[in-house]
Amino acid sequence: DIIRGKDLYLGNLQEQEQRKKLEDNLQTIFKEIHDKLDEEIKSEYNDNNGYFYKLREDWWEANRETVWKAMTCGAHESDGYFRKTCNEEGTESHANKKCRCRNKTGTNDTDQVPTYLDYVPQYLR
Repeated sequence: DIIRGKDLYLGNLQEQEQRKKLEDNLQTIFKEIHDKLDEEIKSEYNDNNGYFYKLREDWWEANRETVWKAMTCGAHESDGYFRKTCNEEGTESHANKKCRCRNKTGTNDTDQVPTYLDYVPQYLR
């Protein structure tokens, strides 16, 4: 949500300055990404305000699985989400194998991160 510019939590007053720094950094990063795009593609992501929300959304779509894996790489074997997500039978249970789900082929217990959680409305997570 933060990368896509859709985070609902604005933080308390002490965190507002940190929050502004984070947003400024994201704008700088996505401006650099935008500047390196081919001209034909760049025009699709032009943003006069400098937020680059469409570019951020598309970047997240392309990189979300890698980001989720990076966020959960330090999870221990028994760590899980506090809400039910998935299990081997395809019904609800806790993703408690390093916060990941088993691949449908069953080849690896921890190779699928539940990336669909980022589309659950934030107030329901």
